[in-house]
Amino acid sequence: MEYDYSKLGLSTQELFSRVDHSDLESEKITAPRYSYWQSVFRVFFRKKSNIFMLTLLAVVILFAYLYPAFTEYDRFGQLMNSSAKHLSPSAAIKQFGFSIKYILGTGASGNSTFDAVWYGSQISISLALICAAINMTVGVIVGAIWGFSKKVDVIMTEVYNIIGNVPNILLISVLVMLLTASFWTMVFAMTVTGWIFIAYFIRTQVVIIRDREYNLASRCLGTSTIKIALKNILPFMTSIIVLQLAAEIPGYINSEVFLAYIGLGLNEMSLGRLIFAAEGAMMTPGWEIEFWSPVIIASIIAMVLYVVGQSIGDAADPRTHM
Repeated sequence: MEYDYSKLGLSTQELFSRVDHSDLESEKITAPRYSYWQSVFRVFFRKKSNIFMLTLLAVVILFAYLYPAFTEYDRFGQLMNSSAKHLSPSAAIKQFGFSIKYILGTGASGNSTFDAVWYGSQISISLALICAAINMTVGVIVGAIWGFSKKVDVIMTEVYNIIGNVPNILLISVLVMLLTASFWTMVFAMTVTGWIFIAYFIRTQVVIIRDREYNLASRCLGTSTIKIALKNILPFMTSIIVLQLAAEIPGYINSEVFLAYIGLGLNEMSLGRLIFAAEGAMMTPGWEIEFWSPVIIASIIAMVLYVVGQSIGDAADPRTHM
């Protein structure tokens, strides 16, 4: 039985023309174009909740860094004006006129609680970002080398066993008490040993993948340990590093708030210092907003940073790009 090729709508020449063979063309694999970071952002923005949290984070960052730049904040500007102290929002607006400065009332020194909260947020966020940048950079690099080099592993494991058994919050408290409780003292206290815990976590992840075939092949070809760690291993750990960063940044804010609350915080009026200073207002009728304003803002900042970081970390996992 003959098949009617005319049904295909093609001429005999098109149907039975010779196809030239090309070794180069035969080796090509047809696959859709893939961009890692485009896929990361596509997965991240796929969820509307991520867009909302990212927008909220942008609003917090803008208020923390731009609002204080355009507003004069003087902590003791109204100190001698007893009628300006501990005013509720309605009383502050009635006395000073409607302004965004007074929508949270005034504090114990007569200053705007709204201004104080965002000025403190700038200090707390800056502290967290600087500490995270230092600890993550040192921790990731050291952890990669630590996990790949067995000689370094022997030395660093002993160092970790010594430092890791000292409570980190206790070490930070001692350093702050011995030194001046300034911004850079706090940075030093949080980073002098903070990186080693990140390095140990990265080391554990590196050990899992260090003996895979492509790494063994690189070692046989004479590639240095540092180059293998930086080129062959770390790029495959992007999602793990982002997830670790997502937990670190809010952790520094929480530590700063806790230390300030027990009286070991910064001299500057950070969020923790504001909470410490307004502790007495928590149980005083009509003054509660002075205490709860920095508490709520600190909670929102920590929560948003964590959720956004976790979402980016999940999106950075190539397994979610399918």
